[in-house]
Amino acid sequence: CDAGGNPKRIARLATPEKPPAMSHSASTTADGQPGIFVGKGERPQHLLLRYANRHGLIAGATGTGKTVTLQILAEGFSAAGVPVFAADVKGDLSGIGAAGEPKSFIAERAAKIGLAGLVHEPSPTTLWDVFGEKGHPIRATISEMGPVLLSRLLDLNDVQEGVLNIAFRIADEQGLLLLDLKDLRAILAHVADQADELTRTYGNVSKTSVGAIQRALLVLEQQGAEKFFGEPALDLNDFMRVNAQGRGQVNVLAADRLFENPRLYATFLLWLLSELFEALPEAGDLEKPKLVFFFDEAHLLFTDAPRALLEKVTQVVRLIRSKGVGVWFVTQNPQDVPDIVAAQLGNRIQHALRAYTPKEMKAVSVAAESFRPNPAFETKSAITELGVGEALTSLLEDKAVPGIVERTLVRPPASRIGPLLPDERARLMAGSAMAGRYDRMLDRDSAFEMLQRRSAERAPPAPPPSREPTGPFSDTPSVPRTRTKAPPRKSSGRSRQSVGEAFTKSVVRSVGSSLGRRLVRGILGSLTGRG
Repeated sequence: CDAGGNPKRIARLATPEKPPAMSHSASTTADGQPGIFVGKGERPQHLLLRYANRHGLIAGATGTGKTVTLQILAEGFSAAGVPVFAADVKGDLSGIGAAGEPKSFIAERAAKIGLAGLVHEPSPTTLWDVFGEKGHPIRATISEMGPVLLSRLLDLNDVQEGVLNIAFRIADEQGLLLLDLKDLRAILAHVADQADELTRTYGNVSKTSVGAIQRALLVLEQQGAEKFFGEPALDLNDFMRVNAQGRGQVNVLAADRLFENPRLYATFLLWLLSELFEALPEAGDLEKPKLVFFFDEAHLLFTDAPRALLEKVTQVVRLIRSKGVGVWFVTQNPQDVPDIVAAQLGNRIQHALRAYTPKEMKAVSVAAESFRPNPAFETKSAITELGVGEALTSLLEDKAVPGIVERTLVRPPASRIGPLLPDERARLMAGSAMAGRYDRMLDRDSAFEMLQRRSAERAPPAPPPSREPTGPFSDTPSVPRTRTKAPPRKSSGRSRQSVGEAFTKSVVRSVGSSLGRRLVRGILGSLTGRG
């Protein structure tokens, strides 16, 4: 990786000078450790930057303040020189690109937690959008997505997923680039044409399965996914930029329309996370992460996820920490995250949960049991009593030990609470370093064009001209024919005819033809009474 992805580059970036305690999102603890000020309970709560790649969870019911918590964490990482990626499902997070407004409730909260001199300012922000409407286009190729994630996206069964894997294998063996949806349709049609031959090599290849995949692709295309697959594909370095002031870029994905197709939304974010995992080199434990990734509405990733996909998610979350990437899952219920993944989440911020049904009461109990107890209050009761902007926090402390759970007032953000206006969004996009970089879609030579050429080369030659009779009794108009010289015949074992013999046979044929015509005229004449 270069630019923001290079560990050497990250090491050279100067850490912003330590501001007064708790005066900014990026702050320091009482003993001088760099961190992000989250809020205040019995004592100030800081997320230590050196443990920020141990992943985290933000949970809570709708309307309890999860988005603002995500926003202040993103501000803090940016101020510390760490790039951020976050999906904006409701549109509210885009306000991080505009300065906050000095409202009374913000000033009151700042004073209550001892946050002196709150500066209202935006964070450096780049807007992205799969559909290219509310941000710069973001794309991936079919090959980059791979058969596992595509099978999840298309909701294929095991047999259909097997056929899709065969299609990818054939494309690799024959050098066929799979870039966009028309390439994928072309290779599937090629597999169907060769089904009998491929079955002998790769197992059963059913044309019915190919047809089912093609229909699923049609549905996906009608939902607008053709804008996501293609080139130019996203360069991950564009997510990992730091500006001239040493602040990390906050990449906000406009996901309100993308969220209408939950499967596409979840698959896209998982693809992005997988690409980061595969592209970044091992980095070990760093003083601060290279990138922090927020996965909002995380329950969509795990709902009805097949075992292979869940194993892939678990592997990525477990190992991407060593690549210097921190992952935060944002969801309503902490039970939305499977235990095998939740075990990897060291930092936890729990907003209020509602408990009106037995199932919801169980969720509260499970959430309470995940915290290190605080003798000052009962965790289970506190979860249901939290107000808006209040949370239970347990953040990793020295030696990565989970902190005792604290009832915390979350700090107000320095940027705007609420979405950008359309004209503000347009100005931000126009002034971005990404302006014009991904706007124009490319369509280079790939599987679709290659298979078309092969088909043309295998096509049979054009049929010879028709030999239909011509003349007054024919429907075909008379066309003068050009005499062509007949090719010489090969000699046989018999002797060639002499010139005399050939002349004699020609005379006989002529005389015979003349006599025949006279006889026919004579007979016809007698029949008609003519002599």
